[in-house]
Amino acid sequence: MKLIVGLGNPGSQYERTRHNAGFIAIDRLADRHARGIVPRARFYALTLEATLAGKSGDEKCLLMKPTTYMNRSGLAVGEAVRFFKVDPTADLFVIVDDIYLPCGQVRMREGGSAAGHNGLADIERALGTDRYPRCRIGVDPPGVIDQADYVLGRFTEEQWALANPAITKAADAAEEFVRAGIASAANKFNAKDPPRPKIPKPPDPNSPRTQSPGTPDPAPKTQDPQGSQP
Repeated sequence: MKLIVGLGNPGSQYERTRHNAGFIAIDRLADRHARGIVPRARFYALTLEATLAGKSGDEKCLLMKPTTYMNRSGLAVGEAVRFFKVDPTADLFVIVDDIYLPCGQVRMREGGSAAGHNGLADIERALGTDRYPRCRIGVDPPGVIDQADYVLGRFTEEQWALANPAITKAADAAEEFVRAGIASAANKFNAKDPPRPKIPKPPDPNSPRTQSPGTPDPAPKTQDPQGSQP
C-alpha cells in the first residue's frame, strides 16, 4: 500500500488557490486512476482507492486530501500511516506547494526541513520524523504581499499557465514514485538548474576571420639569399 497525499484546505473558497496545489494534483491522479469512484471520508480526509503500476506488478494506493485544514495535515497522515502500518520513508508521498520555487518547477526530496510550511511541519510532528518523500510545486515567492494572503489567493493567469503543467508533472512524479521509488522520481522530474552561459573566447587577432576589411595580411618573412651578414 502506498499513500499519496495532496495538501490543501477544504472548501470551495480555496479551490485553485496556490496553497491547494497538492489537492489539484490528487484530482489529476483520481481522474486517471479512480474516475467515477465516490470519495470516502476516512482518516480525517477524502480518500480514493486506486491501483497504479508498481515495482513488481499492480500496487494499491490511497489518494488522500486531508479535510483538517493545512496546519493539521499530520492528523490525517498519521492516522493512515498507523492504520496501514506503512513505512513513511518508502510508502508515503506528499504533494505540497512551495513559495521558494518559481511557478512551473517541481522538486522531489526524500525528506528534510518543512521550510516554514505548516502542513509539512504538522506531518513531521505526527510521524516523529522528517524522513518521508515529498514533491514541492513552485508557486512563486509572495514578494511584498503578506505570505498567508498570498498562498490563500488564486494563481494569476500568467502563473496558472506555468503551474498547470507543473501540477500535472507532480501527478506524473507520484506515479513514478509508486513504480520505481523516490530516487527515480527525483532523477526524472526534478527541476534542472539552467545551463551556465558559455563564455566566448577572445578573438585571435591573427585569424583571417577577425581582420577588418582592407587590412593587409602580414608580409611573409624571407631570408636574405646572401646571408644576414653586412
